[in-house]
Amino acid sequence: MHTPFDFKDAGDRTVYVKAVAVADLPKEVQESAGGREQLYAVHDAEGGQLALVADRQLAFVLARQNDMTPVAVH
Repeated sequence: MHTPFDFKDAGDRTVYVKAVAVADLPKEVQESAGGREQLYAVHDAEGGQLALVADRQLAFVLARQNDMTPVAVH
């Protein structure tokens, strides 16, 4: 959950934010989820995960702080 990603190197500036069930994540991520049942993933246009954060608002703030345009995935 704490792997750094250099957002400046990303080509397409659109990112996708989606909810992820903690139960579907690897065991080590589940253990560091702080008892949450859901986290939010930020993905690039090719589907690569760029970040995994505690809440939706943080995912959108993270994207905007890195000059990216976040779009919600339902």
